[in-house]
Amino acid sequence: MRFGVLGAVAVWGGDGEPVRVPERKVRALLADLLVHEGRPVAVERLVEHLWGGQEPRNPLNTLQTKVSQLRRTLERAGGHDLLVRQPPGYLLRVGAGALDVHLFRALTARAREASDPAERVTLLTDALALWRGPALADVRDEPFAVAAAQRLEEERLSAQEERADALLALGGAELGPLVAELGQLVARHPLRERLRGLHMRALYRTGRQGEALAGFAALRSALVAELGLEPGPEITALQRAILAQEPSLHAPQVRPRHTIAAPLTELVGRDHEAGRVREQLRAARLVTLTGPGGVGKTSLAVAVAREHPDACLVELAGLDRQMCPEDECPAEHWVTTAVGNALGLRESPDLVRRIGEAIAGSPLLLVLDNCEQVVDAVAAVATALLRAAPGLRILATSREPLAVAGEVLHEVPPLEPPAATGDVHAVRASSAARLFVARAAASAPGFVLDTATAPAVAAICRRLDGLPLALELAAGRVRALGVHEVLTRLDDRFALLAGGPRDAPDRQRTLRAVIDWSWELLTPGEQVVLRRLAVHAEGCDLEAAEAICAGEGVRREDVLHLLARLVDRSLVVSQAPRFRLLESVAAYGVERMAEAGELERVRQRHSAHFLALAERAEPELRGADQRRFLERLDAESANLRAAIDHLVQQADGAEQALRLVQALCWHWFLRGRTGEAVLSLRAALAVPGAAPGGAGCRPPPGSPRCACSTASHPTTPRSTCPPSPTRWPGRAPSGSSATRSPPWPTPAARRSRAPPSPPSRRWATGGASRPRWPTASARPSTPTRGSGPSGRRRCSGRSATSGGRCRPRSRWVPSPSRQAGTPTPPSSTAPGCGWPRSSGCGPRCPTSCPGWAGWPCWKAGSPSRGPAPARSRHGGRTRLHARPHLRPHRPRTR
Repeated sequence: MRFGVLGAVAVWGGDGEPVRVPERKVRALLADLLVHEGRPVAVERLVEHLWGGQEPRNPLNTLQTKVSQLRRTLERAGGHDLLVRQPPGYLLRVGAGALDVHLFRALTARAREASDPAERVTLLTDALALWRGPALADVRDEPFAVAAAQRLEEERLSAQEERADALLALGGAELGPLVAELGQLVARHPLRERLRGLHMRALYRTGRQGEALAGFAALRSALVAELGLEPGPEITALQRAILAQEPSLHAPQVRPRHTIAAPLTELVGRDHEAGRVREQLRAARLVTLTGPGGVGKTSLAVAVAREHPDACLVELAGLDRQMCPEDECPAEHWVTTAVGNALGLRESPDLVRRIGEAIAGSPLLLVLDNCEQVVDAVAAVATALLRAAPGLRILATSREPLAVAGEVLHEVPPLEPPAATGDVHAVRASSAARLFVARAAASAPGFVLDTATAPAVAAICRRLDGLPLALELAAGRVRALGVHEVLTRLDDRFALLAGGPRDAPDRQRTLRAVIDWSWELLTPGEQVVLRRLAVHAEGCDLEAAEAICAGEGVRREDVLHLLARLVDRSLVVSQAPRFRLLESVAAYGVERMAEAGELERVRQRHSAHFLALAERAEPELRGADQRRFLERLDAESANLRAAIDHLVQQADGAEQALRLVQALCWHWFLRGRTGEAVLSLRAALAVPGAAPGGAGCRPPPGSPRCACSTASHPTTPRSTCPPSPTRWPGRAPSGSSATRSPPWPTPAARRSRAPPSPPSRRWATGGASRPRWPTASARPSTPTRGSGPSGRRRCSGRSATSGGRCRPRSRWVPSPSRQAGTPTPPSSTAPGCGWPRSSGCGPRCPTSCPGWAGWPCWKAGSPSRGPAPARSRHGGRTRLHARPHLRPHRPRTR
């Protein structure tokens, strides 16, 4: 419910309908409670206020009767529990904003804080409109209401004076109605000096100087006759100014308000961003919108400025192309001239000062668009204007910050693309898809988003990174090609996304022109780094950027600085600790690399860097840093795939491709990406050429199978992995077209779980149908000690190198009696061999030992790779324990 005392006492229900309060004493009771504004009133005071010296026979019972009548009236209107008994009397609960006098005071307080005269006039006019007549008009004869009514009338008169002052300060207002209004107030309050002064100023501005001086004489006569006083110094100074006709009394020059033209299309998906920019403008005087070209900075700035009461748009694009030498016409001159022309000021030597004087005291919002071309000059001019005009606020759009004191940056992100699902509702919820569908429906009538078009629309939005300009250009092609054909042709996006609207600037008609606009602003070093960054897939870290972008004129230590400059210019997206390019910028960079003739050289550098990373990470995946290197390889998965794709396409890339795939096998196995491992292995093995020396597959610790065979089939023994002679078996020599069957299991052989026959050796098995190593089902579940009928082994034997201790059960022990013709393992003191003869296979097999070429793992127990598995002293074969081998096995110690 709402209550009113600015006029007759009134009550309105929740629906806005007035509520009739019967009987005069009940209305007086309500007015008394409202005047106290939510404070309790004692029973004795209520009795005195209502009846004075003529109290009824039983005043308490009579007061209780009036309170009950008022409570029933309020409850019928929906005001339950508003009138309550609270010591020492009664209390009327009035919520915030429920009493008209509270709203009146809030509006007048806001008007006193406002600096704009127009805003003050608006707020004070709204506050005075709440008055419906004299305060407490129907009960003002009651003794308690006299003082309250006088207090409220004084607040009303002060608001009228402040409104008249704001109208005079505004300058452009029509003063005829104001003179009449002030004349009536002066007649009711002839001794009020401030009111008389406002009336005199209004008369003087309307050309009625004599009446203004006559008003001063009437005031002086009344003060002398009634109070024996002379007028105060302020109104006396005003009378002298009128006599001297000082220029300060003239109306201030009216500066025309600027408005920004309405855009022809609706701004889609930027409501949240616009609200944030408005909040930043309320807190700061300089806000800069940054972002890549085509992200919609200008559209967002225009949408924010259109809601401002006084905003001016200054277009700065093309100022750097002025036909004037820099020493004669500096860039600051052109920027200042552009601002002055937008504000309607003529050019002058001290134009910055004139602009400050013209907009002084006005809350102007100056929108400086496309500052990146003359960013240094804009920074200098913006600083000078902010100092000259305290009420000025600047909203700048630029692809890099202005970098001045007090600047607040707001990075405008691309629109949110839909998720990688074909669900229509999920696509429709995406802001990028909404923009594309709206523009496509406008250019191609009948286009709708349904189950047939939703997957293609989602893919287009993701491929274009949610850039509004690119989405609008692509939507314009839907009419001619259809949405599916547009998606197909995005591989050549610069040819597809051309021919924008005719009313758009040249820099925004094609996607290539948008990026060209930014490319031309870069220094030669920044251009080199930007185009070389395009070789990365889905971003890179600083180490990769320094390794690949350095060289040919760019020092490694300069890459970080150039990369930071590209981030400032909104061409590189920083997602610490990684950097990435938008897909369109990456495609542009690849074209620039091809033009510079360095595309293949940079790709080779990219492949070499990530090959080194994979080989450096491979042994760490079996150590304490396993998690860190797993996460690093996960982050570089796209780059590693790109490196593999590049190497398998090279005529001499067989060695590097096999090294890279081999280094990644254990990573793929740990992450369960067996399909990717198989495809990469097949692609690397299909490249003709020499394999790296000793590039055979290595088994993980405690496992009889290497990672690649485990990835292809979990039960394939490691003896079926391709051995590592000088040339891989099954690979044709370089320059030869001959092919041989691979020694590892084919899919059919894996399904039968029978190892294929090796190409050059017979299986050395204890029987006719199975190899001489234990199968998975025959392995014990846990390593045990002791011997018994169950066949569990006590120990695999002791050796001098192990200090007489039992060897770890997870290692293979060479057989003391080797078959004739088998090569002899290298000694523990052989050059390049770090593994003692009695120890098992470690992360690195001794492939480089003299006399051991082609035998990457002599402990493997494979007939095709080395000696047969050793027998323990009990006559049984040495076995591997069946524990998972995700971590290196640590032997138990006593």
